[in-house]
Amino acid sequence: MNKTIKIVLMLLFVSSFSFAKESKKYGKEITLTEKTQISKILENPEAFVGKKVLVEGTVVGVCAKRGCWISLAGDKEYESIKVKVNDGEIVFPMEAKGKKALVEGEVYSFVLDGEGCGGDCSKEEHKKGDKKEECKHEKKQKKVYQIKGLGAVIQ
Repeated sequence: MNKTIKIVLMLLFVSSFSFAKESKKYGKEITLTEKTQISKILENPEAFVGKKVLVEGTVVGVCAKRGCWISLAGDKEYESIKVKVNDGEIVFPMEAKGKKALVEGEVYSFVLDGEGCGGDCSKEEHKKGDKKEECKHEKKQKKVYQIKGLGAVIQ
């Protein structure tokens, strides 16, 4: 009887692993233990620039060309942050979309030049080519905040 119980327990133990969610690791091992809410980063991103953070969220977007970034939904509705990795170092699969991810990385910013201008110029004025005297407004610039991904676990 004792041997039968051991066999049943062993089968239950082995089968529990097959039903457990498999997690896939990408990049370096995660070293941080304290999570930072994405909403906290987005509320005051400058306070996090250059700092290493651990964030968790649902993957809502994946780079379809190289798998070089994922977008994570924040803890507040309609918020997300992009996690960018060096091309080829980490390749996120398209199947990651909709799954939970735990990501460690460093917050950084860059300025993105917008199309058009910051003034009231029409598109027609911009299409006239060399006649820049008609539209003397500067291009719109937007500061973008992202996380340089170092390591991730996707469930």
